[in-house]
Amino acid sequence: MKAGFWVAPEGAEEAMTIMPIGFEPLTESGKGRTASGALSLLATGKAEDLIEHCPRVAKMLPDIAVALDVQKENEGGRLFDLTDFSADEILLFEGVLGEGEVAGVVALPDGVTAQIQESTMAGLWRVRFTDRQEKLLADYLEVSRLPEIARRAALVNNQPLIYGAPPLGAMNVMPLLKEIESHSEAHQPGQPTHTITFTLLPMSSEDMEFLQLCLGSGAVRLVSTGYGSCRVHSTATKNVWSVQFFNSMDQIILDTLEIGDAPAAACAADEDFRDSAQRLREIDEAYFR
Repeated sequence: MKAGFWVAPEGAEEAMTIMPIGFEPLTESGKGRTASGALSLLATGKAEDLIEHCPRVAKMLPDIAVALDVQKENEGGRLFDLTDFSADEILLFEGVLGEGEVAGVVALPDGVTAQIQESTMAGLWRVRFTDRQEKLLADYLEVSRLPEIARRAALVNNQPLIYGAPPLGAMNVMPLLKEIESHSEAHQPGQPTHTITFTLLPMSSEDMEFLQLCLGSGAVRLVSTGYGSCRVHSTATKNVWSVQFFNSMDQIILDTLEIGDAPAAACAADEDFRDSAQRLREIDEAYFR
C-alpha cells in the first residue's frame, strides 16, 4: 500500500485516477500539448482554412482576452459557451488553447462528470460535462482562479466531521481531528490556509486510516505539474483538501492537508491572468488578424 493520506489497495499503482476523460494524459515533462505544440496547428495550411471558415472563434478571442485582463483571483469568473460549436471550431480552439499544467475531474450526482483542463494560458480553463454514457451536456471556457464547479462541488458535498473512539494503535489522530474540526468550521473565504504536514508528524497507519475514514472522500480530483507533480483531492469535510507532492519516481515527498480555500497549487493568480491576456492577444494578432 502506498504511503500518504490517500492510499491505494495493496498492489495498486495509483492512489486515484485523476486524469479527466477525453483528455490526453500529462507527459513526464508536465504537459500534454505544450505551448509550442498547441501553436503548431496554427502554423499549418489546415489552420488557415479553419480560421477562414470559423469566424466565431476569431470573434471570441478578443473578448476572452478582455476577461483575462480584468479578472481577479478572489472574484467570480466569466464563461464562454462552446456547446453548440462545430467540430472544426472546437479543433481550432484546441489549437489556440493547448493543454496547461492543471487537469482534473469533478464527480456530480446522477453519473455526471465535469472534466477540467487548464489551457497553456493560466486562468483560462476548458470545462466539459458528460453523463454516464459520455454524452456531452455542456462545454465552455471559463476565466477564473479555478473553475466554479470544482469550488462549488467541494463545498456542497461536504459533511460534518464526526468521529468516535480511536482504534487500537492510534497515536495522534484525536488531537489532530480536533485541530482540523476547529479550523474547518472557523475558516472564511479569503483567509489564510492552515496546513498540516504529515511528514512532520508521528502518525501510525491506524492514525491515517482512521483520519481518512473520518474526513471522507470528496468529489474533486486535480493534478498539477506547475510545482513538480502535485495531486489535490477534496475531502468530504468542509474546507479540507489533501495536497500531495511527488518526485519523479512517483514517491510522496510532501503529504499535507490544507484547510481553507482551494489549494494554491491548482489555482491561477492575478499575475497569471494578465500574462495570459497578453499571450492570447499575441496569438490573435499573429494568426487571426
